[in-house]
Amino acid sequence: MNWSWFFKLGSPKWFYQMAGRWQPWIWALTFIGLATGCVWGLAIAPADYYQGDLQRIMYIHVPAAYLSMFVYVVMAVAGAIGIIWRMKMAYYVSMSCSPIGAAFTFLALVTGSLWGKPTWGTYWVFDARLTSELILLFLYLGHMALFNAIEDRKNADRAAAVLAIVGIVNIPIIHFSVEWWNSLHQPASLSKLEKPSIDQSMLWPLLIMIVSFKLLFVSLLFPYVRNHTLWREKDSQWVQQEVEQ
Repeated sequence: MNWSWFFKLGSPKWFYQMAGRWQPWIWALTFIGLATGCVWGLAIAPADYYQGDLQRIMYIHVPAAYLSMFVYVVMAVAGAIGIIWRMKMAYYVSMSCSPIGAAFTFLALVTGSLWGKPTWGTYWVFDARLTSELILLFLYLGHMALFNAIEDRKNADRAAAVLAIVGIVNIPIIHFSVEWWNSLHQPASLSKLEKPSIDQSMLWPLLIMIVSFKLLFVSLLFPYVRNHTLWREKDSQWVQQEVEQ
């Protein structure tokens, strides 16, 4: 297998230029996907039989919760690649994931609380799913804080990467918490091996929103990585040339 593409990603200059070329196209796809999913889910899809229009918050909450975990896995894997192959671009990607993942996690917690108040009668309970999701937010914040607390950037990269890798144990806890413990939170509707327990008229806009949130993640990740690359590579000749253009 030809791994040249993998090591090509390790070039700061190549990644910076590639991300710049692809960024407008990813943003366009993101906008189309989010517009389609929001209109379909919030206006066209039928209201839930029991919850009525309140259920429509699902089209924001579920993708945000899914991305909160997905981004953390990307962050941890990138950190592991940085440690194993000493690829500095992997560290840049890992650090760029932190603020994005924290934003998705915060959005998931807020929308979940707004959904929980009329459903459970309270904005917050120390439920297994909710508590582990809150811990995820603290892991993101800790990842950023640890990196910025260490002056030597190489040591900061490794320390933050180790924290991300250790913290990944929280991801299966979040995912399986509704099965392992008694929980107010409803079971997963899309992660089952059998047929999804959600009607097709609601499933499709939800899937579109999940894919669109993934595109949104990439759309946000590219400028974060590019800015981080410029900061870390500011003494490189190619960065000086980019700034002068």
